[in-house]
Amino acid sequence: MSAHGRAGRLLRGAAVLAVLAGLVGCGTGGTGGSTGPGSTGSASSTDSADGRGGAGGPGDIGSIESFLGDDALPAGSSGALVAGRGDRIDVCGGWGEPDEQGGEGPGCDTLFDIMSMTKQFTAAAVVRLQMDGLLDVADPLADHLPAVPADKQGITIEHLLTHTSGLLDTLGPDDEPLTRDAFLREALGSAPLSEPGETYLYSNVGYSVLTAVIEEVSGQDYEAYLAEHLFTPSGMTSTGYVLPDWSTTQVAVEYDADGRAQGTPLDHPWAEDGPYWNLRGNGGLLSTPRDMFRWHVALRGDAVLDAAARRELFEPRVREEPDETYYAYGWVADDPDDPRIFWHNGGNGRAYGEIGRDPAGDVFVFWVANRSAGDGWDLGESGTDLTSGLFERLSG
Repeated sequence: MSAHGRAGRLLRGAAVLAVLAGLVGCGTGGTGGSTGPGSTGSASSTDSADGRGGAGGPGDIGSIESFLGDDALPAGSSGALVAGRGDRIDVCGGWGEPDEQGGEGPGCDTLFDIMSMTKQFTAAAVVRLQMDGLLDVADPLADHLPAVPADKQGITIEHLLTHTSGLLDTLGPDDEPLTRDAFLREALGSAPLSEPGETYLYSNVGYSVLTAVIEEVSGQDYEAYLAEHLFTPSGMTSTGYVLPDWSTTQVAVEYDADGRAQGTPLDHPWAEDGPYWNLRGNGGLLSTPRDMFRWHVALRGDAVLDAAARRELFEPRVREEPDETYYAYGWVADDPDDPRIFWHNGGNGRAYGEIGRDPAGDVFVFWVANRSAGDGWDLGESGTDLTSGLFERLSG
């Protein structure tokens, strides 16, 4: 399951947040070779999101390992990351051994399951529909979906966005072959866990219900709406479920904790148009580090959302009790009044990743490991160290 999990273990330390405060205006790091699909090299520190290079900086980072330091990545792990400031990439590349099937190691243009980080795109789609006057986050769910039962009439779109709807977390395995209609019958027919707006209860189900709302309001398939209104304006060419023109060799094979290959996300049961509805809209999107940086750049301007819509997306709203963090719309904030970082994580039992950016959009980090656990190590538990190392390196 692509659950976000406990928010508090990511970027909890004050030292990391102090690093963030000093990032803006820092000098650019070293340069390296540009990457193509499957490359394990790092992109130039002066690369922009579209891959165009610029004037070089001092030094040569050469690899992810040298950028972070020798001890930052557990032996046996593999994955890829991108980190940068403003609209310029400082480092983008992969680490780890080549996979057993494709013969190439992960890189800046390798496709990964981004898991629960999918939720930020679902939330952005809802905010975009509001920006275009097609819904309001204060609308009752019943305004946009038929046959909402009496005990769900009080649920609003915002309750779904902030995990306060009272809906349960999951209905079953991600690959259970549920159609949209069957999913909605089960989700809306489930016993409520709390009154709407009363309690924060992380709900993958809630974000899949939002996915159905997006389809009803827009008149488009969920992925088609995202492709037209979010991905294409952002210059994202390699993000989606089934629409991008991918080569299967670009998709990262995932591994269990014993190092056994578990196939790519596309090897698991899906419908013809994407994952089944226990996963759709709450997880399972495929993307690359380079495309995720393009998304960050788009959120710095008006290409996808205007200034008011971006404020709506990132406003901290609900405390993630018992943690001290606050949920916005598909993003988590460290502080409700003076947030220094917005972030989210994702995991599926094989892969794990994290995304983070500062409120001004000056600093961005995204990484994902396609082998996230092994003998004595688990990036799902220690990922804070990797994220912290990236911010510390950027501040140097």
